[in-house]
Amino acid sequence: MTDKSMQPTILCISTYEKGQAFLQEAARLGCRVVLLTVDELLEADWPRESLARLITMPKDLTPQQVVNTVSYLAREESFARIVALDEFDLEVAALLREHMRLPGMGESVTRYFRDKLAMRVKAREAGVSVPEFTPVFNYAELRRFMAAVPGPWLLKPRMNASAIGIKKIESEAELFGVLDELGDLQSNYVLERFVPGEIFHVEGVTWKGQLRFSLPFKYGAPPMQTMHQGGVFSTRVLERGLEETEGLLAIHEQLIAGLGLECGVTHTEFIRAKSDGRFYFLETAARVGGAYIAEVVEFASGLNPWVEWARLEVAVVLGQEYCLPKLHAGYAASVICLARQERPDTASYDDAEIVKRLEKHHHAGLIVRSTDAGRVQALVEEYSERFLEEFCAVEPVPDRPTA
Repeated sequence: MTDKSMQPTILCISTYEKGQAFLQEAARLGCRVVLLTVDELLEADWPRESLARLITMPKDLTPQQVVNTVSYLAREESFARIVALDEFDLEVAALLREHMRLPGMGESVTRYFRDKLAMRVKAREAGVSVPEFTPVFNYAELRRFMAAVPGPWLLKPRMNASAIGIKKIESEAELFGVLDELGDLQSNYVLERFVPGEIFHVEGVTWKGQLRFSLPFKYGAPPMQTMHQGGVFSTRVLERGLEETEGLLAIHEQLIAGLGLECGVTHTEFIRAKSDGRFYFLETAARVGGAYIAEVVEFASGLNPWVEWARLEVAVVLGQEYCLPKLHAGYAASVICLARQERPDTASYDDAEIVKRLEKHHHAGLIVRSTDAGRVQALVEEYSERFLEEFCAVEPVPDRPTA
């Protein structure tokens, strides 16, 4: 497609520096790509050669101000698709689609992938097991819930990502003390039974309502633990063919179908309870997993979620069929931690399975790959122990994701 006037334009919104592979692939496939980001990211490492326009706006604009900004741009741009590259931009992208009557997830469906209360209600309706939960509205209902469901409980922000903002509650008195502090913000939370167990996640690709790709992982320490207490983050691809692997994939497929996703990528988390061994749904997001999960997926399978997301969006815009790339059935994992050193030296880690070293200020990280799931697991366990002693630092929990 050489006539630029005929190229469909995709508006990408991101208030965090991410999604470069998406931007590059969408441009490579023949779309004009306009990126709307915040002023402070003007000089970030964007693939400028792939962008038709790079536009910035002040940080923390209200949704209506963003609508006004994009509506102004639309006076000279004809947007065929709007894509939110960052978790915290999903709602405003949905609002823009509704306002401009563009295809894609509207506000109601977006809630199923952002609002922890909405996604729990919908998952339960789809027959997926969810830890007992209750909205934070009526105080009498909260007291009945706490009397019927043994504690401790988790008070979770409905719209935050990952483990950010989650509080462990030990008593009714503690809950109402926290609610008093929250004031008018308390209805933006959901109260849930705390379920001890191991945390898993599944990375998915959906096309025309059908799950086309899913890859299951197991975290090392639970993300909530590493987020709040520090430590080493790790995740590894589960061995194929195992009962737990097949069971997790079946529940994931049931969930995605129940949530009504038509087209896109997903990052979904589950917990396998110590008490009964069952998988319970925790949360999902219509985005690429953070913390270098996309790279682990690519090393394990040959599929890069950012690239495939772009291919999905372009296929919709151009009215084409989407086909998965050629896949391979390998195994991969990541081990990452916040480091005391400004530039931690991982040269002493010299196993042949290492395929990527993380180069990020005050972070240590390695990605490993093998055809042997057991070898990957052994390296993750060894490296996690060494990272904890050699590099690991702790800092306060952020207000929003850092990757």
